[in-house]
Amino acid sequence: MDFDLGWILLGLPLAFVLGWLASRFDIRQLRLENRQNPKAYFKGLNHLLNEQQDQAIDAFIQAVQQDPDTSELHFALGSLFRRRGEFDRAVRVHQHLLARSDLSRQEHERAQSALAYDFLKAGLLDRAEEGFAKLKHTAHNQEAQLALLSIFEKTRDWQKAFDTTREIEPQELGDFKTRQAHYLCELAAAALTQTPAQLSLAENLLQQAQLIAPQHARAYLASADLAHAQGQLAQAYQTLMELAERTPTCLPLLCERLLSWGRSLGKVKEIHALFLASYSAHPCLDVLKAVASLEGTSERAQNLLSQHLRLHPSLLVASWWLGHEQLQHEEDRAFVQKALDRATVALNRYRCAACGFEAQKHFWHCPGCQAWDSYPSLRIEEL
Repeated sequence: MDFDLGWILLGLPLAFVLGWLASRFDIRQLRLENRQNPKAYFKGLNHLLNEQQDQAIDAFIQAVQQDPDTSELHFALGSLFRRRGEFDRAVRVHQHLLARSDLSRQEHERAQSALAYDFLKAGLLDRAEEGFAKLKHTAHNQEAQLALLSIFEKTRDWQKAFDTTREIEPQELGDFKTRQAHYLCELAAAALTQTPAQLSLAENLLQQAQLIAPQHARAYLASADLAHAQGQLAQAYQTLMELAERTPTCLPLLCERLLSWGRSLGKVKEIHALFLASYSAHPCLDVLKAVASLEGTSERAQNLLSQHLRLHPSLLVASWWLGHEQLQHEEDRAFVQKALDRATVALNRYRCAACGFEAQKHFWHCPGCQAWDSYPSLRIEEL
């Protein structure tokens, strides 16, 4: 069969022209897509900077549809969904990322972290815990450990919280000694609610807490209460006296116990001297009230309260002073006392220094913001 060389010579230029046209078409299409993608992306970014989250989400969705393989857009979109409280949509975005096989290890871990935060913000703490646990020994290990610690505190899983702080300590992320003491005190309190056989366990936990945080009051206070519950009144009283000497700032929290136990043990002069010395150094309402209750006569207590009122005006002290004052018309006392009592209800509380949550009793762990040791030992009126 004869092969005509002319056809080859004619076909080569034709093939070249067709290839050039095809390449120009692909380049034009690519340029068009590249122009569209940044346009949608920057449009979404502009809406985000202007705090127009709805428009930003629409723009990012458009960008993701045009280029579904772009992981950064997925992360941005998932973050926006989470900030808006649309946790189910955020979860779907990050789960889609995790299902992709072309992600690098770093992006896979980042997607796992984002998904865990989605569950945490949504209140699905068990799934959040599972997600953060997968991030141990990764680049996200530190933030995962801190998130797990927050979860364990919210779920009141004190043993896991304690173990987690032990794991965190070598990473130098802060001093967790005080928190560890709180966790041990919580475990001791839980043990006391169970069988009497747990009594020795509670004692050991409180002793361990005292060794970890020797300057912290809670473990000693709990040990004193435990000794008092066992009928060891002298030991309970001595524990509180040592605590008052070691940590004077906590004395307002001890006043009621010291008054009751000191009177039962005939230690009135001793606690009277302690309260007077403390009040002279740092005037405090709870200590003042305790001193007034130990004064021999109503007149002496009244003079003490009057002196405080002259130096430190206080509705609470005015109410206590009225209780000792002899009015000319006794029937007026009830009305004045009732008015003062109503006015002092809000002042006779404790307030969290972190979030402002107010309560009638002192908390070591704020029910509002979950902060530890955020309640001063002073009443609101003294702050």
